Amino acid sequence: MSLFSVLGIAASGMAAQRTRAELLVQNLANAETTRTPEGGPYRRKDVVFMADPEVVPFAEQFRAALGGPPVGVRVAAIVEDPREPIKRYMPGHPDADADGYVAFPRISPAEDMVDLLGAARAYQANVTTMSVIKGMIQRALELFR
Repeated sequence: MSLFSVLGIAASGMAAQRTRAELLVQNLANAETTRTPEGGPYRRKDVVFMADPEVVPFAEQFRAALGGPPVGVRVAAIVEDPREPIKRYMPGHPDADADGYVAFPRISPAEDMVDLLGAARAYQANVTTMSVIKGMIQRALELFR
């Protein structure tokens, strides 16, 4: 596996984690949104990741050595939470139904904050990988001088 393919794999991880972080922030921002243009309360969104085979030179030799091709990651889908919203009794609310209940998104801010920290750490791990590879490439270029 070349150093440049490792950079590509780390970059794909960064892009995937950025998308995950954007969705988590969107979920947190809409935790109390009871009305959307589509109708009803906001629906929590999650990202689904999928392995993305990286095309690199000499891939056949690496498959034999590593037990498979080098792979990155990509966002396969963005899914909405299919569960029913949480109902709270608030008879004076403008979005209350006939019984006085308001439908709120099924979002746990604590859970989304923990997921956001995980996404930030995964992003940082990919940045660190890219920095190490960059240092290795610079060192190799210095050796060729």
